[in-house]
Order: sequence, then C-alpha cells, then structure tokens
Amino acid sequence: MNARLDYTNIAPSGVKALGGVYGYVQQSGLDEVLVVTVYLRISQINGCAYCLDLHARDLIRSGVKPEKLALLQAWREAGDLFDAHERAALAWAETVTRVAETAIPDAAFQAVSAVFGKKELVDLTIAISLMNALNRMGIAFRRVPQAARAAAA
Repeated sequence: MNARLDYTNIAPSGVKALGGVYGYVQQSGLDEVLVVTVYLRISQINGCAYCLDLHARDLIRSGVKPEKLALLQAWREAGDLFDAHERAALAWAETVTRVAETAIPDAAFQAVSAVFGKKELVDLTIAISLMNALNRMGIAFRRVPQAARAAAA
C-alpha cells in the first residue's frame, strides 16, 4: 500500500487542530485504556489499517491481554471480559459511528446515560467523533500502517 499524500505536511494547521481535540480527550478524565479501546473498535468498523495498527500497539503496551484484543470485534459475546463501562462505551461508539444506519436511537442514549455522567458522555462522543474523522483521513489518503512500513523495509 502506498500513501496517496502526506496530509500532515500539506495541512499542518488542520492536523494540529485535530491534535487539539485529541489533547482535550486525553485530559478529559476518561480512562485512557477505555478511550483507546473505543478508538480501536471504531477503526475496526471503518477499516482504517493505520489506526488499527496504532491502537492495537497502544493497547498491547498498556497491558491489555491478547484475548481481549482478539474478541473486541465480538465484545457482546465475550461475557464478562468487558466490564459495564466498556460495554456501554463500545455500544455507544458503534451506534454513533454508524449514525447513517442507526439514527442513534433513544434506547442507545438511555443505556449509555445509565453508565456515564453527562460530561463523560459528551467527552466520549467527542472522542468517537475524532476517531471517525481520523479514520476518514487515514483511509482517504492511504496512511501506511507501521506494520506495513516495517514489512516493506
């Protein structure tokens, strides 16, 4: 796979603006591993190879067990491997990511609101929105994953 263009060098101010949102999410108080798990699930849905590689590596470095990574795509069938916060965040991430299909039903909002406070929910939704934007940038411009760069070297 070859990159179509290097958007980080072509529009550094735009990338910096997205980085500002990333920084906001990092300081929001949301659990970092939870956020990165959500990022990975969104990247699975969207098929962003760059982000899949990046966030899987981040979670491995954070000590997330391989079986949890392996079952992320099927988290609903993974029993208690994912806790209530993770399940609520993943369900919300999926419905927000698939907004054109789901229209984000009231039941989904009520379910996530039962687990997350208002500020946490807004911050989580900002994180979800950011990852969807970054996935679209990575896919549109064919950002090459670290694993693919290493294999080509």
